[in-house]
Amino acid sequence: MLTRRTLVRTTAAFAAASVFSIGGKARAQSADMSIGYIADFPNASVLAIAQDQKLWEAEGITPSVKVFTNGPIQIQAMGAGSLNFGTIGPGALWLPASGRAKVIGVNDIGFSDRVIVQGGIASIADLKTRKVGVPQGTSGDMILRMALTKAGMSISDIQVVPMDPSTVVAAFTSKQIDGAGIWYPLIDTIKPRVPDMKELASNQDFYPQTSFINTFVARNEIVQQNPDLVRKFLRVMKKAMDYRVANLDRSIQITTAFLNAPVEVTEKVARSRKMLTSKELDAFTKDGTVNKWLTEFNKMFQEFGTIKEPLPPAQFYTGELFTSA
Repeated sequence: MLTRRTLVRTTAAFAAASVFSIGGKARAQSADMSIGYIADFPNASVLAIAQDQKLWEAEGITPSVKVFTNGPIQIQAMGAGSLNFGTIGPGALWLPASGRAKVIGVNDIGFSDRVIVQGGIASIADLKTRKVGVPQGTSGDMILRMALTKAGMSISDIQVVPMDPSTVVAAFTSKQIDGAGIWYPLIDTIKPRVPDMKELASNQDFYPQTSFINTFVARNEIVQQNPDLVRKFLRVMKKAMDYRVANLDRSIQITTAFLNAPVEVTEKVARSRKMLTSKELDAFTKDGTVNKWLTEFNKMFQEFGTIKEPLPPAQFYTGELFTSA
């Protein structure tokens, strides 16, 4: 949950990722349908549902799936030719925007990010000159910058204290920082220790213009050379997303078993997200909404200094492949 949000942690070796087959038995990696995922509800649920509902069999596919700790390592594996499909969070979208992979579809939208402050601080404006902890280059960083902009401020108006997510929790609970850009379920750890803490901004404040999306990505060469395989992958994902919307309770159970995770953690994450149907996403693709979301992220990545000249969304989001699947 924590490391998937980091933008630039691309140094870990992707070869260390565990390999699983959809059926649960170790299997040689499929050269055609190798899929990476992050071990959390939004990213693993579609694979768990596809397994449970036998959606792969309907396409004549036996996929090989790998668990990764974050999106950038998946993109690194794609660049090395060892992974064809993956699931990434919003923090890694700068990689497709730099041409290193293609976004082939939207998975869901997250609403778990917050700007939190100590008791006695009433507004974002009150953070001026105060210490604010944030894991830099993450969705927590994004929500903080967006909240500051909305309040007519910039990052230079506060004292930014870069720290990793677990350190944010420790620093906030010990009152070493006045505020933080952070997310659930970490905030659940903070709340009992700082009962007077306040939430001053959330993702929902900026939805739908800016949506913190999880996306499906594919290796550039697969999109170019085998678009039919991409459509097969997307057909399975779209059916899984539709099942997830219609059967959320059952989807939580399936995913909990798939991840071997505590049900309370899986359920908390699942219910903090906006699940979209394939019909809704087809419409959002056709009317340009998805491209607008990606454009907003491009602007943020430029402001953060992550990427100087991102590609326009039309060059890295394969919307026609998604709607035709």
